[in-house]
Amino acid sequence: MNREVRVRFAPSPTGALHIGGVRTALYNYLLARQLGGKMLLRIEDTDQTRFVPGAEQYIFDSLDWLGIKIDEGVREGGPHAPYRQSERKPMYRQYADRLVAEGNAYYAFDTNDELTAMRERLVAANVPNQQYNAVTRMQMRNSLTLSEAQTQELIASGTPYVIRLKVPRKEEIRLHDLIRGWVMVHSSTVDDKVLLKSDGMPTYHLANVVDDHLMAITHVIRGEEWLPSAPLHVLLYRFLGWEATMPQFAHLPLLLNPDGNGKLSKRFGEKYGFPVFPLNWNGIDAETGNPVQVQGFREAGYLPDALLNFLALQGWNPGTEQELFTMDELIAAFSIERVGKAGTRFDIEKAKWFNQQYLRTRPDAELAVQVLAELGAKGIACTPEKAEKIVRVMKERATFPTELWSEATYFFEAPTSYEEAVVQSKWNPEAARLIGAFNEALAAVEPFTADAIKATLNEVLQKHGVKIGKVLQALRLTVTGVGHGPDLMQIMEVLGKEETTRRIARALNTLKA
Repeated sequence: MNREVRVRFAPSPTGALHIGGVRTALYNYLLARQLGGKMLLRIEDTDQTRFVPGAEQYIFDSLDWLGIKIDEGVREGGPHAPYRQSERKPMYRQYADRLVAEGNAYYAFDTNDELTAMRERLVAANVPNQQYNAVTRMQMRNSLTLSEAQTQELIASGTPYVIRLKVPRKEEIRLHDLIRGWVMVHSSTVDDKVLLKSDGMPTYHLANVVDDHLMAITHVIRGEEWLPSAPLHVLLYRFLGWEATMPQFAHLPLLLNPDGNGKLSKRFGEKYGFPVFPLNWNGIDAETGNPVQVQGFREAGYLPDALLNFLALQGWNPGTEQELFTMDELIAAFSIERVGKAGTRFDIEKAKWFNQQYLRTRPDAELAVQVLAELGAKGIACTPEKAEKIVRVMKERATFPTELWSEATYFFEAPTSYEEAVVQSKWNPEAARLIGAFNEALAAVEPFTADAIKATLNEVLQKHGVKIGKVLQALRLTVTGVGHGPDLMQIMEVLGKEETTRRIARALNTLKA
């Protein structure tokens, strides 16, 4: 009998959600929707020392903005609540105790000083990996080296202890990964990880395996950084008797810095001026513990569907030339087997291209609302009709919505200065004479549309035997004050006949002087 597909996104509230985590959430979401399954959001907050206030809400807000809908979770509830691991603490103990009782885990009473001394001995002996493992555990203070009576006496006296997994000494651990195929690891390279900490809180390793089992997770899609821990999790599934329902694993490749060196980092983004978080983060830096304010993709002007489309292709290849996908198309096309093994360079220029493409598809009326709001905040009057016309002119060249007004000031203010480089290279007596003739001819243009304006300009130039390239940049200068921008005839149409002719006449007088 086929099981219902169930995936989970399980971030830790230790800081702002990284854009790599967003990609992980997206891939989980695409697979769940494609296969008619459910997506869970579980908050893995077992490490209370790294908890950052506001980080959990930031995760919710980021997923909401991006439109990644959760079926079961902290807010949504569900049959496997609670979905916050700190609230599930009592249930983990029984599984840790069971592992001890069946000889697959043990109590370890080592102090920090004793652990440090053990590592120093290994360093002195030139042992490359200073692990608490099948060899070193027999030299430490734990229930494998102590008698049963000594162990119970220490527990009864309140001596702090942890529970460690007892990793087999000589065994090849096999794992089939949906992206990487068979992964084989010798148990000698796997250390005896702590499963239950001295405060009774489980570590990630125990909690995520127990929760994935109890929540009937069928696919675990997570970052490559968890691949070294996967053999440990395979052992836990086996020791707990859950091998038959162990989820399928897929470890995603890293998102790399644009130069290909290292995992995409906040520092790299700051250095080159692009965000690595979905939303603005005003909180604690997860790396330094210091207060930080960082811009997010939303506040930088990225559209959520453009960002999702871009992220989907940062590691996954649809096998076709198609680049622009709606969410429904991504769901239909996605295949975890077509996710590559190698890390993917984060191409921010490509992200901008996607944003540009999606901005062009936005209805003019929708974008005009944003323009009107921004202009209103600046005290600039504008009608909805004019705002829509401005959007229509500007959006073909814009990458971000902010450019619809930040690059369009000449629609509201006549130029008071003129770009010097253009004046020097394009302004001359002939250009002034032709532009003057054109300005006079505009008086008869009716209706004042871009096509009629262009036809009039061509007639004037043809009459004087001059090609449009000789005067177009100089003409643009008279209307906008700069030598570049969107279609000039459309700009004139939006400005209207009276304002256009006034600006040209003023420029002719000013530049003549």
